[in-house]
Amino acid sequence: MKEKLLLIFLISIVILPIYGIEQIPEWVKNNAELWSENQIEDESFLNALKFLIENNIITVEHIANEEKTAIQSGSEIFDVWSYKKDLYLEFEKFVTRDIHLKLIEENEQLYKEIGVDDDVNAIVILPVFTSTAYSENGFYEYYFGNCDDCTTVKILKNNYLHHHQGSQIGARVLETLGYKTITDIDLDKNPNILKKFDTVILLHNEYVTQSMFNSIVNHPHVIYLYPNALYAEIEVDYKKNEITLIRGHGYPESTINNGFDWEFDNTHPYEYDHDCENWEFYRIPNGEMLNCYPERELISNIELLKKLKDLVN
Repeated sequence: MKEKLLLIFLISIVILPIYGIEQIPEWVKNNAELWSENQIEDESFLNALKFLIENNIITVEHIANEEKTAIQSGSEIFDVWSYKKDLYLEFEKFVTRDIHLKLIEENEQLYKEIGVDDDVNAIVILPVFTSTAYSENGFYEYYFGNCDDCTTVKILKNNYLHHHQGSQIGARVLETLGYKTITDIDLDKNPNILKKFDTVILLHNEYVTQSMFNSIVNHPHVIYLYPNALYAEIEVDYKKNEITLIRGHGYPESTINNGFDWEFDNTHPYEYDHDCENWEFYRIPNGEMLNCYPERELISNIELLKKLKDLVN
């Protein structure tokens, strides 16, 4: 089944109709669906794919030519890589816009110890709004005095999460270990969705709307996996696909820190502790908070992932 789903996914991203329109023909969708339901034999479906490739209806050239490069992650848990096209130079060091993880066959027993159980009713909130705030011409250009009108910024396409500021590694790790996820966009559009879950896990959800804030702090069990969550208030205009900074992070007055005046804000001093040498979770009325920024640790710290699983269970 996994091989079938992977193949369907590959089909969905590489099919290019003969006439140059970037969409998937309906008959291909239908065949793929029938095949996934075992209504078409493997051999027949593969022959159809071969025909499509030979007649240039499907092209896989751009995938085959993408070159992987290993990342010095220090992880014994996952196979970690990036594509060379995603690497860029920052502060004289190569970093990547996107990271990829794969389970290692020999770690099957380990994954049982750190992976989420199927019956666990937990949800991870992916911070697209925060990733957007850190994007080019985003809020930080305003904070640094480089732009007067960068308190409104276009939401990043495809729910993109920046490598560090958007908790990209943390998101990849939890998704790979079987945790369910939704975006903060989903939550903003439907704040009541959290009522369906026993546990909510926040990443670096720094920028949130008032309705999101209310939904999160009123949930009975939230794991604040990253510090600096719920730090600044934004508004969202979905017609223009934009977020606007409303309050927090020294805006609109320099004396304003947490935009919600939240008493459990743990930004300082924990936001800049990236080594997490003395990590621990501590209790607040509606859940637990981690006392460091675990982006690098989540990819390699087995004990931290075990503790997270314990808290979720």
